[in-house]
Amino acid sequence: MSYIEKEIEEQPFIIQNLLDREFEPVREIARAIRQFNPSLVLVAGRGTSDNAARYAQYLMGIHAKLPVALATPSVNTIYGVQPNVSRALVIAISKSGQSDDVRQVIADARAQGAFTLSITNDPQSPIAQTSEYHLFLGCGEEKSVATTKSYTAQLTALAMLTATFVDDVEAQEQLFRLPDLVARTLATSESILGWVQRYRYVDQMAVVGRGYNYPTAFEISHKIKDLCQIIAEEYSETDFRQGDVSIIKQGFPVIVLAPTGKPMPLLVELLQKLNQRHAECIVITDEVNISQYAQSIIPLPPTIPEWLSPICTVIPGQFFAMQLALAKGHEVDKAEG
Repeated sequence: MSYIEKEIEEQPFIIQNLLDREFEPVREIARAIRQFNPSLVLVAGRGTSDNAARYAQYLMGIHAKLPVALATPSVNTIYGVQPNVSRALVIAISKSGQSDDVRQVIADARAQGAFTLSITNDPQSPIAQTSEYHLFLGCGEEKSVATTKSYTAQLTALAMLTATFVDDVEAQEQLFRLPDLVARTLATSESILGWVQRYRYVDQMAVVGRGYNYPTAFEISHKIKDLCQIIAEEYSETDFRQGDVSIIKQGFPVIVLAPTGKPMPLLVELLQKLNQRHAECIVITDEVNISQYAQSIIPLPPTIPEWLSPICTVIPGQFFAMQLALAKGHEVDKAEG
C-alpha cells in the first residue's frame, strides 16, 4: 500500500483524535475571541492551506456573520506594508508552520493588537510560536506527493472553532458524528477503482462546486494537478454555467460536487446543461436522483450536514486523483532520501 493511500485512510482516526484532544482548548480560544469581539476575520495560508482558508470564509461568514477575507502575504513581505487589522481575528493555517510570509502576516497583526491564532501540525514551528494562540492538528508526517490528511484536519479545526465561537450546541454534536461519516465516505470511494481507467488518457478537466464546496473544487483540482500532472481547473457553478461552459466539448470530463444542500437545484441545472453538451460528468453526491446525469458517480453517505460536507466531499476527490495518477503511471509518494 502506498503512503498516500495509508494517509487517506488515516483521516477518520486523525479527525477523531483532533476532536477528543482539542475540543476543550478550542472552547477556551472561542471564549477569548468572543471577549475580543472582532469586526472581521483575516485568514492566511498557502496552497492547500489557502483552500482551507476559503472554507473559513463560508463557515464564519454564514455562522458568525463576520466578513472573512483571505490575506495577501506578499503585501506584507514583498511590499513591506502592514494593512490595519487591529480589530481582526487573524488566523494562519499551515501544515508545517514554516511559511515565512504567512508568519509575517501573523507577526504584523499581533504587533497591531489583533487576535492571532495559528493552526499547524507543529506547536514549535515559527508560525505557532509567533501567534498568541495555537491549535495543534496532530496529523504526523505526510510522505505522499500530495497533502490529504492535513487538509481535512484543518477543515475540522475550523469547524470546531466556528461551532464553539457561535456556541451552537447542535453543530458541536454534529462534529462528533464526523469521524463515522468520513469512514463511510472512504468505503464508498472504493467504487472509483471500477471505472477510473476510463479517464487514463485525459489531459484536462474541470472541477465545479458552489457554496461550502466551492473551496473543495479548488482542493480537488489541486490534487489532480499535483498527482496526475494534467490541467485541472476549478470553478464556481455560477461562473462556469454563465460563461465557461461554452468550452465544453463532447467527452470533456467535469467533476461536479453535489452533496445535499442549498446549491443542489443550481447544480442539477448545470448537469442538465452539461449533458446537452455531451460532457463526461463525474458526480460526487448523496442524491441518487441525479445519477441519471452522471457517466461516473461517486456516492456519499446520506445525512451529512451541509456545513461539514466539504470534509467528506474532498475525500473521493483525493481517492480519484490518486487512482488516476496510478493509472497514468505516475509516482504518488515522495522519493526516499
